[in-house]
This record gives sequence, structure tokens and C-alpha cells, in this order.
Amino acid sequence: MRNPEIRHYSLADSLIGHLDQALNNIFCKQPTQRPYPVEESNDDAALSAAEKKKSAGLMRVNHAGEMAAQALYHGQSLIARDPSLKDQLYHASVEEGDHLNWCRRRLDELGERPSVFDPLWYAGSFAIGITAGIAGDRWNLGFLAETEKQVVRHLDSHLERLPANDSKSRTIVEQMKIDEQGHANLAESLGAAALPQPITGLMKLTSKVMTNLAQRI
Repeated sequence: MRNPEIRHYSLADSLIGHLDQALNNIFCKQPTQRPYPVEESNDDAALSAAEKKKSAGLMRVNHAGEMAAQALYHGQSLIARDPSLKDQLYHASVEEGDHLNWCRRRLDELGERPSVFDPLWYAGSFAIGITAGIAGDRWNLGFLAETEKQVVRHLDSHLERLPANDSKSRTIVEQMKIDEQGHANLAESLGAAALPQPITGLMKLTSKVMTNLAQRI
């Protein structure tokens, strides 16, 4: 007999829930599960206008990447067959939600806005997440692992490019890197399949397009 206190969601219910999440992520500032990883200070006063502009461009890219990550995990969890995998994907999406809001807050501090293409990044990544989920849980995990590995390399490059005296942005990116590497390690420990080279190459190309657009607009 089904427990009346537990609500069982239909696919339509789940889709509506994901749509609500999407609209909130794209257009609203959300509370975070973890505190902002940098202390309030006047550190930005030491940044020149050129340095602020450079930092803002890189943090806009990171914000766009976290927007895509949220959508990817939501799409994957919608289709995932294993309930435990759904839970893991949900937990990862919560951490990605923290990253998203930290980047948004940092952009506000730098006097900049997120990419105007955020709705496009979300929609495209949600579709990719569903496709990965349809392929099966091992491929779902494989896509997650490869995505996070590419993100870690991307964050490493940002740590090299951020102004040395922008301690706030650097602290945020360093914490994001730790979390992303943890997601990749978890996916591999759960049996992620190795993706074929053409797929990883396409992922890199897509990421490059998004990065170039988001940094400017």
C-alpha cells in the first residue's frame, strides 16, 4: 500500500519543477546552502578599472558555466534510473547552485551583470543532460565526470589569468575547483564510462564557444 504521506511525482510534475528552478536560477538571486567564501572587505579598491573588467569577464564565464552545470544535472537527474544516482546528482546540483550564486554576487560587487545568453546555456545544457540520461546511468556518470574534468582545467586557467590582487575572485574559484574535482572523483567511483574522443572533443568545442561569448556579453 502506498504511503499517503509521501508524494509521488509524475514526469509532468518533475518537468514543471525543473522549469520553476530554471526561471529562478536565470532571473532571481537565490540563497546559498553554504556561506559566501570570502570576507567582506574593501579589497576591490586596490583593483584598477582594467583589472575589474578582466575579473568580471572571467567571473561572467564562470557564472555561465554554473548555469549550464545546474541545467545539466537537472536534466540528468530527471532521466537517471538509479535512485541513488538521482540523489548524487541532486547533491551535486546543490553545490553548483552555491557556485552560481557566489559568481552572481561577485559580478554584482564588480558592477557587472551575467551573460545575456544565460537562458540559452540553460536550455542547451538541460537537453544535453536528458540525452546523457537516456543513454544509461554509466554514460550519464561518464558525461558528468568528463564535464567536471574540463571544468577543473578551465578553472585552473582562470586562476592563472585573474589579477593577482583580486583575492575575492581567486578564493571563489579555488573553492569551486575543489568541489568540481570532488564531483568528477565521485562519478568515477560510481562506475562512469569513458566517453569516446569525438564526444569529448565536441564538449570542448561547445565550451569554447560559450566561453568566448559569455566573457564579452
